[in-house]
Amino acid sequence: MRVSVSWLREYVDLPADLPTGDLEQALVGLGIEVESAVDLRESVTGSLVVGEVLEIEELTGFKKPIRFVRVDVGPANGTGEPQEIVCGATNFAVGDRVVVILPGGVLPGGFAIGARKTYGRNSNGMICSAKELGLGDDHSGIMVLPAQSPAKPGDDARPVVGLDDVVLELEITPDRGYALSLRGLARELSHAFGLPFRDPGLVPAPGATPDPAYPVEVRDTVGCDRFAARMVRGVDPAAASPEWMRQRLTTAGIRSISLPVDITNYVMLELGQPMHAFDADRIAGPLVVRRAEPGEKLTTLDGVERVLAPEDMVICDATGPISLAAVMGGETSEVVADTTNVLFEAAHWAPVMVGRTARRHKLFSEAAKRWERGVDPALPLVALERAVRLLTEYGGGVAGDEILDIDHVRARTPVTLPADLPSRRIGVDYPPARVVALLEQVGCSVAQGADRLAEDPGAVGVAAGAGVALTVTPPSWRPDLADPADLVEEVVRLDGYDRVPSVLPVAPAGRGLTWQQRRRRAIAGSLADRGYVEVLAHPFVSPELPDLLGLPADDPRRPAVRLANPLSDEEPLLRATLLGPLLGILRRNLGRGHRDLALYEIGAVFHPRPGAGTPPAMGVDRRPTDAEFAAADAVVPDQPRHVAAVLTGEIELSGWWGAGRVAGWADAIEAGRTVLAAAGVPDDRVEVRAAEYAPWHPGRCAELLVDGAVVGHAGELHPTVVAALELPRRTSAMELNLDRLPAPPVLPAPAVSGFPPALIDVALVVDESVPAAQVQRALAEGAGELLEDVRLFDVYASEQLGAGRRSLAYKLTFRAPDRTLTVEEAVAARDAAVAVAAERFGAVLRGA
Repeated sequence: MRVSVSWLREYVDLPADLPTGDLEQALVGLGIEVESAVDLRESVTGSLVVGEVLEIEELTGFKKPIRFVRVDVGPANGTGEPQEIVCGATNFAVGDRVVVILPGGVLPGGFAIGARKTYGRNSNGMICSAKELGLGDDHSGIMVLPAQSPAKPGDDARPVVGLDDVVLELEITPDRGYALSLRGLARELSHAFGLPFRDPGLVPAPGATPDPAYPVEVRDTVGCDRFAARMVRGVDPAAASPEWMRQRLTTAGIRSISLPVDITNYVMLELGQPMHAFDADRIAGPLVVRRAEPGEKLTTLDGVERVLAPEDMVICDATGPISLAAVMGGETSEVVADTTNVLFEAAHWAPVMVGRTARRHKLFSEAAKRWERGVDPALPLVALERAVRLLTEYGGGVAGDEILDIDHVRARTPVTLPADLPSRRIGVDYPPARVVALLEQVGCSVAQGADRLAEDPGAVGVAAGAGVALTVTPPSWRPDLADPADLVEEVVRLDGYDRVPSVLPVAPAGRGLTWQQRRRRAIAGSLADRGYVEVLAHPFVSPELPDLLGLPADDPRRPAVRLANPLSDEEPLLRATLLGPLLGILRRNLGRGHRDLALYEIGAVFHPRPGAGTPPAMGVDRRPTDAEFAAADAVVPDQPRHVAAVLTGEIELSGWWGAGRVAGWADAIEAGRTVLAAAGVPDDRVEVRAAEYAPWHPGRCAELLVDGAVVGHAGELHPTVVAALELPRRTSAMELNLDRLPAPPVLPAPAVSGFPPALIDVALVVDESVPAAQVQRALAEGAGELLEDVRLFDVYASEQLGAGRRSLAYKLTFRAPDRTLTVEEAVAARDAAVAVAAERFGAVLRGA
């Protein structure tokens, strides 16, 4: 939100010499983030003066309109002679007063102004637009001062156009909706500086009359618990918004449209109450406020036809919906150039409904931004009175005596606050009298002994106020104060966060990373060492993902957890596998020109628990009991942690050093082995065998087992999946369930032998259906204790071996801890290993 300090001064008497830094620090201390604080007096340097247009010569022969203008700038240029300026704008005429920056001046952004020859004429300075002065985004023409402006040629233009002000750009947190208004910000600054506050929301306003301003029926008093309206007839359609109003709207980043619309925006900024102006002559019949019916459509002010949802609130006339309530009006009833009768509407809408409607239709209007954060339900009549007075003052017309006010607002529920709770929670001494004073400063009414507490200081320290309960009724403009913890936060905030000491807790001895955390770090480091890049994908997926991955109808990964309030209607589900989002990131990187990719992610997947019910309601006033924790855990989805990797392109890059190697299914399987090794699972407990499992290619898919239980799959993706996701051929992937892996055993330190190894290679011919890992395990079992290592280094098939046969070559390393092995011992161990492989799989030594 952008706001000028001069506007704030209308409600709180800030010191005239208040440094901008002190103002910024005060807001930060109140919990309001300051994006920037710009002193406009310093944004433009040099001579910025008012000029009066004396002559205009239209220059021809150019692709765009060019004017040679003579401007009276008084004595500002030192000679008193008219200033000659070349200008491309056409929205001014002779006699108009404009803003001129003379040579030597510098505009925002460091744009220096000089004298130069252009379009065949000498140009000395520039006639400025609002955008060039940093006052707004309008660059369609230069600024023309209103005829009633008292400024004369040669006067300093800064105070005339508002460049003698300080503009604050603030980031308002979602729980501080009241601060999205001048009223709310001025109240906050009055707290910070201890100054009186003039509340524009408490000015007298007439109440409802027996005859309504317009016939209205509210059918849903939950979505709209207050609806007020008032009519102004006979408005001059040619009446323009006053310059001061347009200037303030421009500073706030809102474009001036017409007087009635500008007034609604101005009142919204001033009070925080969004409003809407209808052309009363374009409304057919009585108004009805209700939920939309399925299939209803509405063309909003931005020209987009929108299909409404049953949760949307709409305002209807006899023709159907004419406004998407609280978000944006409709085209059929908007104020137009010839509008003379204006119906102002000020209502109070349910924040949750507005937030969902805005996200559903992607309409994040200024009104919706305020409604979903909470608006004061006591404001509608005050806002109507303010809007009607402005319109009758600047646009003529007569305000109707009839006032509509349909009020179903519920009274605020009081909150019981132990007087010593702020001290107990924060660790700072807040005497009960101080707690009461701060809460009353916010606008709360505090009952039960507030006067007695003010007179009796009571005991000091954390125990002050123990046993005293305060009944606190929050003000209407603070819907966020609904719990004792909220009130404690207000006490701390207004007393000053700087008073809260920063004390770091002492870490108890013997606490560190859990074995699961150490395992995840080891896995991440191991994959990164092998060239994989970690990514973090959003866990949200579309309902079409299981079909894209080719998952069978009974696959346990098909049921998904649906979000109650998804960020996108296109991805309302939580992922049941890491591969969907991870492959989406792979495709995005491919689209941006990358060709050789190896990505991995470690994250949770989500599996629903059908029939689990709803979680218990747990407050923040105490720690939930173990039973409440258990009941909540029984409802939340099962969330096992997985690791997944995807590869495409070259795994070993080609270059001047030689040919590279394209990644394939074997690399995905090796990535799975890498994960298991980093997780501390011994090789003798790991098994890899062929499998059929979507979304992998049935002939190039392996399942990885630990102690006989499947923990994941790896291999090449199915061609139909690759085509559906628009990925390169031979794209491979791996996914393992880390929660299925056993805890790493405590391994003894390895004994290092100083004796030389005996190295023997064996090539065994087996049936091609026999997994190489099982053959390797048989060799290890047969070789006995002398075997130090066994590794597959070659796979060979040919006609000489026979159809359906292949050769598996292994490197065997033998070593004894206490002696040098003889040739006979090594050969005997090798023969024993081959014998076990022959017995189990019919393996034959190649060449034998």
